[in-house]
Amino acid sequence: MKAFYEILFSIYRYSGMQQGKDSLMDRVKEKGSFGDKVRRTWLSLPLRKKVGAITVLAAFAVSFSILMNLVTAGFGMNGFRKILEDNSRSASFQAAMETESRTFKTMIRERSEDNRAAYEEASGAARKALEALPYDYDEIGRERFAKTWSVKNSYDTYEKRKAELLSMSEDDPEYVQNLYEIYQMQNYIKSYAGSLQEMNVAAGIRRYEKQIPLFLLIPTFTILWGSLALAAVLWLNWSVGRHIVGPVQALAEDSRRIAENDYSGPPVSTECEDEIADLVRAFCRMKCSTQGYIETLKEKHEVETQLEAVRLQMLKNQINPHFLFNTLNTIAGAAEMEEAETTEKMIQAMSRLFRYNLKSTASVMPFEREKKVVEDYIYLQKMRFGSRIRYTSDCSQDTMEVMIPVFALQPLVENAIVHGLAVKPEGGRLHIRSWIRGKRIFISVSDTGAGIAPERLAEIREELRNGESQKLGIGVSNISRRIKTMYPDGELLVDSREGRGTVVRMAFTVAEM
Repeated sequence: MKAFYEILFSIYRYSGMQQGKDSLMDRVKEKGSFGDKVRRTWLSLPLRKKVGAITVLAAFAVSFSILMNLVTAGFGMNGFRKILEDNSRSASFQAAMETESRTFKTMIRERSEDNRAAYEEASGAARKALEALPYDYDEIGRERFAKTWSVKNSYDTYEKRKAELLSMSEDDPEYVQNLYEIYQMQNYIKSYAGSLQEMNVAAGIRRYEKQIPLFLLIPTFTILWGSLALAAVLWLNWSVGRHIVGPVQALAEDSRRIAENDYSGPPVSTECEDEIADLVRAFCRMKCSTQGYIETLKEKHEVETQLEAVRLQMLKNQINPHFLFNTLNTIAGAAEMEEAETTEKMIQAMSRLFRYNLKSTASVMPFEREKKVVEDYIYLQKMRFGSRIRYTSDCSQDTMEVMIPVFALQPLVENAIVHGLAVKPEGGRLHIRSWIRGKRIFISVSDTGAGIAPERLAEIREELRNGESQKLGIGVSNISRRIKTMYPDGELLVDSREGRGTVVRMAFTVAEM
């Protein structure tokens, strides 16, 4: 049908009779089918209304089925009850007449008090059974009404003749004749009662035959309605499973994958426009955002790792020429003034420093190894400055295996000697200390040199907080960044008093001690 409309639209446009470019196709497309409209309406309903519609439909289906069953049962029971009741009343009257006739004959043969009491009881029962016969013309019809009327009139005459007979003496000449007439009336009434019974049975059969189509129609309609209700329930079950349960299960499965750091699953989709659809779209946006954030963090971490390696290499490249120049000057001066033994020790210390510098490709080293390298450097500087530099250390044995950034001590010691002790004619003391407080490690390099002016100290602290190196120098700023990169709570603190000395302290927490 859609292709047919499109062909018509093409012919209409080709013949030049088009009045609006898209008017015909727009009307065809917008019209749609009734099923599509119902489907779109159902998908756009809020979740609460969907649940309410399902509940109402299910309740209506169950209630209507129960109602139809009750109507069927009530209609059948009421019809059968009426038929059985009419038959029972006519049969009761017929049996009462038999009993009344028998007790009457017994009393006539022997007029004792017992026989008379039995007769009166039977007569009363027959009268009650007669009054109980159905006597509604509209309900029982003309034939049964006429037969019942004849029985009632005959019984009234019969009772009058019995009363006359019982008041007569047995020696009365008319007694025997009246007695036989009463017997004939009894037989007549009993035959009428039998005929009435047969008429009631026949009427009941006709009434049942008239109700048979209805009895067949109601179950058929009930089965049809039950089938429609079952189909509706199955459709609702499919719809709930597809548009509610399915998306929720997909979300649960996707969330389990995300918990395992797996973002490769396909995006969850739904055709609805309800709260489930809002949840699915929000979950997909959160998944994409989280995945993008994680990828950004990975890229940033890789870039920072590469940058840190470059900075470390730059630090090495900066330290090596300057350090080599100063050390060679010291060795040359010592070689002129001292014997070869001292020169040999200096060369050995220098060799160890070169070996450590060139072979230390790792980013971290044990504190004990870093301390030994720094002591070789201090030995060489003492050879240069003589007794102007005094070195002491107080390091806890528990800190010797702690991993610290490589070349973290040497720049601090170099700064202490060059900027602190060397500028003072009398020199001073250099002290390295390490200790543990709880799980936190402290390593300090202190000197009794010239110290730092308050303004300069404030600038240094500000740049350490901001991670800058414009005025701080690449050595100290690099150490600060590496400590903060390795340890979340790592920090580099500087305390100084002009003319009194400087203390540079590293502090960080080791996860496992």
